[in-house]
Amino acid sequence: MALTGVQIFKLLPKTNCKKCGFPTCLAFAMKLAQGGVELSACPDVSEEAKKTLGDASAPPIRAFNLGAGDKAVKMGGETVLFRHDKKFVNPCALAVNIKDNLGDEELAATVSEVANSEIDRVGQNLRVDAVSIEFASGDSSKYEAAVKLVAEKAPDAALILNCKDPAAAEAAVKAVASRKPLLYCATDENAEAMANIAKENAIPLVACADGLEALSALTEKIQGLGVEDIVLDSGAQKAKDIIEHNTQIRRSALKKSFKPLGYPIINFVLRDDPIFEASIASVAIAKYASIVVVSSVEKWKNLVLFTVRQNLYTDPQVPMQVEQKVYDISEPTADSPLMITTNFSLTYFIVSGEIENSKVPSRLAVMDCEGLSVLTAWAAGKFTAAKIAQFITESGITDTISHKELILPGQVAILSGALEDKLDGWKITVGPREANAIPTFLKGR
Repeated sequence: MALTGVQIFKLLPKTNCKKCGFPTCLAFAMKLAQGGVELSACPDVSEEAKKTLGDASAPPIRAFNLGAGDKAVKMGGETVLFRHDKKFVNPCALAVNIKDNLGDEELAATVSEVANSEIDRVGQNLRVDAVSIEFASGDSSKYEAAVKLVAEKAPDAALILNCKDPAAAEAAVKAVASRKPLLYCATDENAEAMANIAKENAIPLVACADGLEALSALTEKIQGLGVEDIVLDSGAQKAKDIIEHNTQIRRSALKKSFKPLGYPIINFVLRDDPIFEASIASVAIAKYASIVVVSSVEKWKNLVLFTVRQNLYTDPQVPMQVEQKVYDISEPTADSPLMITTNFSLTYFIVSGEIENSKVPSRLAVMDCEGLSVLTAWAAGKFTAAKIAQFITESGITDTISHKELILPGQVAILSGALEDKLDGWKITVGPREANAIPTFLKGR
């Protein structure tokens, strides 16, 4: 049972040194009891206390990596139900399920799609993180060969061994043990055999059961067999069940400190209709899944799911920003146009993308407005004529260009007159209101 704040306080140094970031040891103890901070934040806690406080200091949802190496995906570790309380920290992994009875060429083609799925969106590299290899052939040697092929063709992807046959699973695990695959899955019938495989190879194991009561009993059984890293599959398939089960699991772990459900969640959302599948996958991403497995990875579907995931796992209290500077786009010359915008990531990437689409080499001056969009920054007094003039003057851009013309976003055309007064000798041109009009605007100059 988790300790109370007062019980934890009795085991702390009681120096009120504030090194942990809290004004008193009691305040730190209360936060630790709620799972809102880790014991490591206290630098003076004794080794004896660390052992006693192990359960209290552990995160309510166990955290570990899916896969190995630099591209391993961290799962779990979440401490809140709602992202406005505190940002969600570990984005869920996206995986594609492949059956081992496909031909080698078809198998390799699908794995190649995974290996080449990475895209850059607003400064972040997003990709399909894992491949689930399903034991559909019933042939252990064929399954092992398929797992080896996937591991070879997708060296950076995490592996999920979708196999409930302990003998076939053991051979496959041994073939790729260094990749730390996720073993799917242990049921009440095969739990002991699967747990032994997971324990011997130090890999995580999925617990599969129909409903939360059976699932919690199964995780306790697996824990008792010596497996620490567990992923939960409650059997939810429909959107309604995914929302209900995942929410109850998350709430039980965070609010009730119910250890048997304090693990990451996996949802298989396989559907024949790709649009329907993307919809169900979006529900799972939004409702606490740590791994979402789909049946195909079309580029349009990837972009949809990447966007949903990225939006949910950014800090709503800290806007995404890019560095303040003048960016060269398409190798501009001294005569190339100079445009200006704010450093909100989405604004920058949309505007720079449209400039690239125009095929007109240009420069884009990006001004630090604390990550706000153009209109928001203007309304907040951060994108004003005086501040723009100061930025342009201090940027040293006049040493690079042969003209003195600055193209202002059309939404803040009201600043043009004041900006001309502040930037002596400069011509201020009002550009388009919307980014999609930039190519036509630049080509028509």
